[in-house]
Amino acid sequence: MFANNETGMIFPMKEIAEIVKYRGVLLHTDAVQVVGKLPVDVRSLPVDMLSISGHKLHAPKGIGALYVRKGTRFSPYIIGGHQEKGRRAGTENVASMIGLGKACLLAKKHMHEEHTTIKELRDRLEQGLLKSCPNARINGGVENRLPNTTNISFEYVEGEAILLRLNEDNICASSGSACTSGALEPSHVLRAMGVPFTAIHGSIRFSLSRYNTSEEIDLVLKKMPAIIKELRELSPYGRKEKTG
Repeated sequence: MFANNETGMIFPMKEIAEIVKYRGVLLHTDAVQVVGKLPVDVRSLPVDMLSISGHKLHAPKGIGALYVRKGTRFSPYIIGGHQEKGRRAGTENVASMIGLGKACLLAKKHMHEEHTTIKELRDRLEQGLLKSCPNARINGGVENRLPNTTNISFEYVEGEAILLRLNEDNICASSGSACTSGALEPSHVLRAMGVPFTAIHGSIRFSLSRYNTSEEIDLVLKKMPAIIKELRELSPYGRKEKTG
């Protein structure tokens, strides 16, 4: 992983590459979260393979790309056909490919916006929620992370309940990762980070983009305190905390 999909934390890919290359190991990085948010140059990044997904940078869903460094050998999972140089069988989705290419051009054009406007919106959202919702915490460091992602835990409540209430106000967020949607188990990422039991189930992720507005941040900051207060009053853990 180049950057974690739940917390936005960026991993030291060059240092990781040095370790595995010393052992003669091929290195593939999942750069799905990074491409479009940070500059990625495979000429200087010491990886053998790198994968991206179009929907993360406003391209059509269902299209992605795999970079394979020249000379890297691997066995394909889906065999047959020569149009992908023997790497993957199937009819090429040309329209979505064009969409992905255009999305990449637009992402490069708006890269500066990711680290200014979007980051400012993310920081204002975080600071406002921490100020207005007691017993809230940011999961992961505040440095060396993607500019658009924040993962916040609200203690003594369930993340799924928060999402249901936010949905009533047409506010989109997520609990855990899309890869494990439907699972009731707490995030293995947050467990490994040592997030307390009272907070791990109340963790939600906000992912912003250049299409978000300051007014939308204001709406979240307006609605969230009442949602958290109500859910804590319904929660046996919240009532216990309130009574000491």
